Amino acid sequence: MRVMIADDHAIIRDGLKKIIAMAPDMSVVSEAVDGDDVLKRLRLTTVDVLLLDMSMPGKSGIALISQIKATYPALPVLVLSMYRESQYAVQAIRAGAAGYLTKNAESEQLMSAIRRVARGGTVVSPLVAEKLVRQLQQLTEALPHTRLTAREFQIFQMLVEGNGINDIARCLSLSAKTVSTHKANILAKMDIPSTAGLVHYAIEHGLIVAETDA
Repeated sequence: MRVMIADDHAIIRDGLKKIIAMAPDMSVVSEAVDGDDVLKRLRLTTVDVLLLDMSMPGKSGIALISQIKATYPALPVLVLSMYRESQYAVQAIRAGAAGYLTKNAESEQLMSAIRRVARGGTVVSPLVAEKLVRQLQQLTEALPHTRLTAREFQIFQMLVEGNGINDIARCLSLSAKTVSTHKANILAKMDIPSTAGLVHYAIEHGLIVAETDA
């Protein structure tokens, strides 16, 4: 595994190089001292894992992670930071980092983390994982379709699948007037003006699959 170390402190880089040198399956192929240096060296060197300090001179932190992932989406970024996980880890993961370790991690923990992210895995503590799940739940709960009742969501699905009011009424053993009332409530709750808008919303949020030409 070809590892790049990005840290503005020479003593930290030297220590990390000594740790990585103990692993027969890893080697340090490049070093960077700030954000601009990281981006320059990534253009010149093939890297399997970027070991990135969270705070360096110039561009660093979340902004640097985002830029790296935009340019090199397949490159695993493992953050090694002096900051406690509760401060920055969730933001780093959401920006695209594959893992987050504090600088008081054990050597074996660091090497295990490098191997894990190189294989496409992630490295986060249970606390960070819980925070990420909670944020995802909050985001999901904020979506308009989550405001619908179970019956309204059922009718919403049938509408976006192309069923008319009378078809839905027959299928659900309801009157056409009742289905029309449900449809009006759906449009109001989701703040969408038409069935076509519902279809667009459903496709955009993965609730149905858009039809493609054969």
